[in-house]
Amino acid sequence: MIYRPIVRDEEISFSKRKFIVSKTDIKGKIIFTNKNFSEISGYSEAELVGEPHNILRHPDMPRAVFFLVWKTLLAGNPISGVIKNLAKDGRYYWVIADLEAKKDANGNIIALTAFRRAAPQDVVDKVEELYTTMVSIEKKHNMEKSLAYLEAYLEENNVNYHEFMDGLIKPKGIISNLLSAFKRMLR
Repeated sequence: MIYRPIVRDEEISFSKRKFIVSKTDIKGKIIFTNKNFSEISGYSEAELVGEPHNILRHPDMPRAVFFLVWKTLLAGNPISGVIKNLAKDGRYYWVIADLEAKKDANGNIIALTAFRRAAPQDVVDKVEELYTTMVSIEKKHNMEKSLAYLEAYLEENNVNYHEFMDGLIKPKGIISNLLSAFKRMLR
């Protein structure tokens, strides 16, 4: 069992060209990580495999975001998000995560795959205030109130969650091509 580190207010930056990849079972236990995952998070593959993926959950991340992610994935649909992760040494790193369910020949979900890349500062700036408010609501009330706040925020901006994320994170140009090629290789 891995113990949660003491949170440090120090960011880990990494190249936009480095993709972090992991696979979990449908309960969220890690079954695969790539070298970049270990390098950036500070955990070895041996430390990660078999552990719940939420060991990386930074306390600044609203639980409502993960609820939405899991609900979407377990329905068999892909989803993207901007996530602040907690490294082994207590530092943090922001990623854009593209997540999808892997299905067997019968259409049953057998694994979940996450492809992550460094989140640009302008993207972080756009979600950080929203996440801070949602975490505050979760602490004072509950996750359902945080979800309601997110829904109201999206409605006020005339978008759904997917449109909001696409507007923030949709890769452009060569990054889009690299990400697509990388995903095809891992399928």
